[in-house]
Amino acid sequence: MPSGGGSFDTLGLIKPLLDAVRAQGYETPTPIQVAAIPHVLRGRDLLGCARTGTGKTAGFALPMLQLLAAENRRAAPRTVRSLVVVPTRELATQVADSFRAYGAGLDMKIAVIFGGVPQGAQVTNLSRGLDVLVATPGRLVDLMKQRHARLDAVGILVLDEADHMLDLGFLPDVKRIISALPKKRQTLFFSATMPPAIAQLADGILSNPEKVYVTPAATTVEAVEQWVHFVDRGAKPELLRKILSGPEVGRALVFTRTKHGGDKVAKRLTLDGIPALAIHGNKTQGNRERTLAGFRAGTTRVLVATDIAARGIDVDDITHVVNYELPNVPETYVHRIGRTARAGATGIALSFCSADEREFLRDIEKLIKKAVPVASGSATSLRNDGPEVRERPPRAGRSGGTSDRGAPGGGRGKFASPRHGSRGGKGGGSRSSSAGTRAPARAPVAYRGAAKPAAPRADHSRPSSGFGTGV
Repeated sequence: MPSGGGSFDTLGLIKPLLDAVRAQGYETPTPIQVAAIPHVLRGRDLLGCARTGTGKTAGFALPMLQLLAAENRRAAPRTVRSLVVVPTRELATQVADSFRAYGAGLDMKIAVIFGGVPQGAQVTNLSRGLDVLVATPGRLVDLMKQRHARLDAVGILVLDEADHMLDLGFLPDVKRIISALPKKRQTLFFSATMPPAIAQLADGILSNPEKVYVTPAATTVEAVEQWVHFVDRGAKPELLRKILSGPEVGRALVFTRTKHGGDKVAKRLTLDGIPALAIHGNKTQGNRERTLAGFRAGTTRVLVATDIAARGIDVDDITHVVNYELPNVPETYVHRIGRTARAGATGIALSFCSADEREFLRDIEKLIKKAVPVASGSATSLRNDGPEVRERPPRAGRSGGTSDRGAPGGGRGKFASPRHGSRGGKGGGSRSSSAGTRAPARAPVAYRGAAKPAAPRADHSRPSSGFGTGV
């Protein structure tokens, strides 16, 4: 992961935490850990703007555990001493695992709650009292309504990936959770981007916060080698098969816009002799956990995912990210390609762009402030002078994903995207071009050492610098 310089010994952490960090194999703190840990240890509120993979979980987990240990008291029955709210089940599980790993030398009661599974064990854990509770908003609000979860003793609150909670329509639940907390508390607020609704939420719950901006919001990872293939929609399966059959592809993450499309892509790959599994919100929690475990262990080489996997899934050795369908929200592209080039490694991001997705590509290039190089042999004419899509698909206000209650696209009121999951069959939910011209069906696999890509347009500036991502 990106190094911030120095060592953990200089951050004021106690020996059990230093021992735990070393046991995890970390020697040098990341920039956000260097910036955040001292402020949190002093009891300050914190506003952190950082992407997934910058090491922010340790940036709040380590000082939180130290503050809790310093109080030298046990959690009373039915009380919660600290609360971490995250948008997805996968991220909740990973954050809780991090707390357990870092707190191995401390006597802490840590639990995680999320939807999609029976609540019995979660209720039992809450009744015993917890030092650290990691929760997704929907299930936590459900348990609050049933009077199983009391939050009046919470001394530290963390909102992690706040912008993704907005994406999934969880802002009303988050506000309800905050209203149940004591006014006097320490609050740590993390978000990769700061849309107006999130900035307003932060202003309302933080008290004179320290501000930590580790990397500019929504910038691409410079270690990621990016390419675009202009390809007819019907030719995408064959192009994907060719790419994933290449010897240079180790572990690949393939993104589709819909759950139905993800299942179709995984099934087609398996039939083509490339075993692949799909992960999305319609899968059971047990299935999702087994699929992710197989992907991490390497028994599954190709994982096909909706944007639920764009954040919170940390696998360091993904060599390729393939955008089988371009996202309709450009920031989602940044989060997708950030799944590769982690922990100091390099990675490749390949995007398939059909005629009806060119508007999405233009939005992405505007955001990242550069033209994505065109793979050799691709239909470059589509970028500048190809047929226009006369009726642009309506742009959803937020990216897709699945809530912890399993609703497609968040499925929660006004923040749910009407596009996601609404047009099965062709997997993308995009409209066909009204023009008759199509990109050539064959687009050769060309990247890393292949023929020189088409020259980027001259009116794009160089991309902003940013840290690579890590665990």
